[in-house]
Amino acid sequence: MDILTETENRMKKAIEAMEGRFINVRAGRANPGMLNGIMVEYYGAPTPLQSLANITVPEARQLFIKPFDRSIVKDIERAINEANIGITPTNNGEMVILTIPELTEDKRKDYVKQVRAIAEETKVALRNAREDARNNIKRQELPEDETNMYNEEIQDLINKYNKEIDEKTKEKEQELMTV
Repeated sequence: MDILTETENRMKKAIEAMEGRFINVRAGRANPGMLNGIMVEYYGAPTPLQSLANITVPEARQLFIKPFDRSIVKDIERAINEANIGITPTNNGEMVILTIPELTEDKRKDYVKQVRAIAEETKVALRNAREDARNNIKRQELPEDETNMYNEEIQDLINKYNKEIDEKTKEKEQELMTV
């Protein structure tokens, strides 16, 4: 049935969105993904930072952003400051350097809370997908045994994806709490 496939796709997308948001939760290590979503004003148009520069990780706690056009180093620096990612950029005239500060225990705990909130939002998205699927099944006025079979399959899906969310959340928490 199409409803099961559609529901599973929605659940997979929710998990992918959660993983994407987890990347933006820092673990005290440099990751080019932390700069996703930062837009730089380039010739009057907001342009994604990734399309204007090479971003490299020379050390575990440093990011080098080397623009293809040296004239926009100041613009990149300004965009990072405005993005408020908690890191102050410096530039040497050729590239922007981000040094990620050591995380304090309190900051790590805040990040763990943030990760748990993201996981809970994802579980809510799964429940919404389940509810929509159940409503679709009701609208089709199927025989009771068929309806029960689909509801069980949907519940199996939600159990599977909830378990996956829990595992990924635990991994991210361990990554955050590792000094």
